[in-house]
Amino acid sequence: MAYQKVNADRRAPGHSQYLDNDDLQATALDLEWDMEKELEEPGFDQFQLDSAENQNLENSETTDLNLDPIQPATSPKGRFQRLQEESDYVTHYTRSAPKSNPCNFCRLLKIFCTAIILFISGILIGYYTHKNCSSNATSSGTLDLQLYQEILKTIQAEDIRKSFRNLVQLYKSENDIEISKKIKTQWTSLGLEDVQFVNYSVLLNLPGTSPSSVTLSSSDQCFHPNGQPCSEETRQHSSQDLLYSYAAYSASGTLKAEVIDVSYGNADDLNRIKKMKNVTNQIALLKLGKLPLLYKLSLLEKAGFGGVLLYIDPCDLPKTANLSYDTFMVSLNPGGDPSTPGYPSIDGSFRQNRLNLTSLLVQPISASLVAKLISSPKDRITYSACSPLELPNNEERIVSMQIQTVTKFETVTNVVGYLKGSTSPDRYIIVGSRHHTAYSYNGQEWASSTAIITAFIRALMLRVKRGWRPDRTIVFCSWGGTAFGNIGSYEWGEDFKKVLQKNVVAYVSLHSPVSGNSSLYSVASPSLQQLVAEKNNFNCSRRGQCPETNISSVQMQDDADYFINHLGVPAVRFTYEDIKALEGPSFLSEGFFPKRATKIEEMDPFFNLHETITKLSGEVILQIANEPVLPFNALDIALEVQNSLKGDQPNTPQLLALASRLRESAELFQSDEMRPANDPKERAPIRVRMLNEVLQDMEKSFLVQRAPPGFYRNILYHLDGKTSQFSILLEAWKHCKSLASNETLQEALSEVLNSINAAQVYFKAGLDVFESVLVGKN
Repeated sequence: MAYQKVNADRRAPGHSQYLDNDDLQATALDLEWDMEKELEEPGFDQFQLDSAENQNLENSETTDLNLDPIQPATSPKGRFQRLQEESDYVTHYTRSAPKSNPCNFCRLLKIFCTAIILFISGILIGYYTHKNCSSNATSSGTLDLQLYQEILKTIQAEDIRKSFRNLVQLYKSENDIEISKKIKTQWTSLGLEDVQFVNYSVLLNLPGTSPSSVTLSSSDQCFHPNGQPCSEETRQHSSQDLLYSYAAYSASGTLKAEVIDVSYGNADDLNRIKKMKNVTNQIALLKLGKLPLLYKLSLLEKAGFGGVLLYIDPCDLPKTANLSYDTFMVSLNPGGDPSTPGYPSIDGSFRQNRLNLTSLLVQPISASLVAKLISSPKDRITYSACSPLELPNNEERIVSMQIQTVTKFETVTNVVGYLKGSTSPDRYIIVGSRHHTAYSYNGQEWASSTAIITAFIRALMLRVKRGWRPDRTIVFCSWGGTAFGNIGSYEWGEDFKKVLQKNVVAYVSLHSPVSGNSSLYSVASPSLQQLVAEKNNFNCSRRGQCPETNISSVQMQDDADYFINHLGVPAVRFTYEDIKALEGPSFLSEGFFPKRATKIEEMDPFFNLHETITKLSGEVILQIANEPVLPFNALDIALEVQNSLKGDQPNTPQLLALASRLRESAELFQSDEMRPANDPKERAPIRVRMLNEVLQDMEKSFLVQRAPPGFYRNILYHLDGKTSQFSILLEAWKHCKSLASNETLQEALSEVLNSINAAQVYFKAGLDVFESVLVGKN
């Protein structure tokens, strides 16, 4: 970089490489003496900047040349070396001759005239070259932004609404192949290349022929999960929503036991309960939220509980969401096909016999049923929508819960299409949406996701048909089996793991674009937060509304899971939420409610929110796919690490010291490599390629080997936006306070320590590689 910079400046207007001395009458003896002097200077081959030439440069017209960042190993060649390369130049000036010789005088006059002509020509050429280069460099970014806006302006809300309404007509299909065919046909008709089905035969845990039930022993009253009394008619004509109010991969059977209120089920709650009651084989009344469900279930299972009644407290939901009588579905699958954990479900793969993933009987129930279980008949009417639901400790409730499920192999279909890149076709930006899987709950919000990705493809292909292509390949994916534990995305990721580990640059999620209508909420990797903030600010300035930017790195319950946790890929997702939902407990989205199309159109009647999400996501996709240098920020990762070590949690001196060294390395990398590479005048293709390879793999260092169930292995992501500490450290510290042993805490500290050290070594190695390349070229 520095070599190119100095050469470019050396050719600036008003300065010629043939006229280093002001005295045009200098004799050959003078020149030879100068050369000998330079050869005698120590370290001449390293181009010492305080040599005589620098004094000449100070008197030239290029006195504004900034040489501060130039290191000795990266400096241009010395003046004597340049003279050696110009054989004609040396020939004219290395032979001595009497000044009184008329022939020599004529020869000198000719040389003088020639030098003047070259000097003037150099000025003119340098001026226009510099002018053109500067204008090209300045206009390059402007042209890219104009191109992006031309592509995005073709995205219209009305087109998204039409696509949405067409898609929701297909959800009644008995299997998802009809929806998959529709998506493939539409993407192909828009011009997307190589659109294909990718099918996997996977183990699904489905509800039985009749809905689950909960029976109060005191009154012998039977209720379905939505709080309605059991009846023969309900059993025979139960709706799909009632059937799909269940926990996929839960244990099945019947359990009669006491109900014990464990609130949110964290370590403190369980320690308090165990001091008061015997919890062995009892039924826990558990609220969804605040911690990953899989983690809370692991604590309950370890404590000895036999069953779980799971619900969402109305106080944790926005006031506009009246879900007291609504049922929901959860999945206890951490990801992928349970019968092939860690490897793809392709023909010939060994299938493990895993009918359920927990020994607990888990049943989601509505808040109205909880009110009936914990209240006496005379007290039920006192509960309002915002009264916390709690079971008094001095009262005993005995219930019988019955769960019936069926496990069988079914086909899950992914739709995958490619737009090949022009200059780096082996680098992928994955854009993920989801479509309806027939064997899951009867929701329709998947249609928003599919309509948005289709609208962006349509806008993009209109430009492609006019001859343009992105630099990198964009892979569009519509995933199947999301509700059962992101099965489609996990299986595809495991199937192509070796390719994806090397080639995936970023993942852009379109999982749940519109879940509310009051606040734009962005989730992004630390390396992408600066880019996302720029897009948010630009969008709000166009709309005339600029609320506080809401960006965080929190766990996402969607198909980005595999790419973040197993590949270490930077990810981003834009969504509209209700402010109350953002202020409430995290992980409520683990419950899948059957949201109707009418509800989605009520939240966004003109589909303007859908259009905004499409354009924001589209601009990020285009910039990542088309910028010569990936728009990732290395320093932001180091700052995030330092922020995650703040707070009351115990931090060893080694952790803090490593975090400081990581920041120093990231700052050097940002200033010495990224800043010059973003200048078109200093950009070398081989160095840009090397730089991008470092940038795309930055987060891989933060994948820990072991994490609690439901926690991200990528420790850069937090449990919620309210806490900034490393999640595994925070939970291990809480767990340690209730136990005599601190082994869990020491393991977590070791995992974080090794991750930070690996990242610091990674940045340092990157700097060393760049320095070696520069030394080799000089």
